[in-house]
Amino acid sequence: QVQLVESGGGLVQAGGSLRLSCAASGLSSSSYVMGWFRQAPGKEREFVADIYWSGASTYYKDSLKGRFTISREDAKNTMYLQMNSLKFEDTAVYYCAARYGPSHLSSGTVAFWGKGTLVTVSS
Repeated sequence: QVQLVESGGGLVQAGGSLRLSCAASGLSSSSYVMGWFRQAPGKEREFVADIYWSGASTYYKDSLKGRFTISREDAKNTMYLQMNSLKFEDTAVYYCAARYGPSHLSSGTVAFWGKGTLVTVSS
């Protein structure tokens, strides 16, 4: 059974930084993609970034490049999202997501979701 558990959310002032973590268990193959989505109040869930576990190739939502960095730590089966220069509009619930296979994530192709962690950026 695949489990994804997020942590690291919280309240931060605009301009600050947070690092989110996603601990994964139960993934039975080395060929999978993990990533982050977010959902702001009253808005649809949107893609943030993903990372291929086999080769560590990364992909970002264009508008977040340069501020957000996705990474992984093999030994801990953990993925991270470093978020810098946070803005009020980054306020959202951030979800960890995964799927098997080498394709980038989209809301419709995610097989496994975490329960989310809330990030609140105060202006």
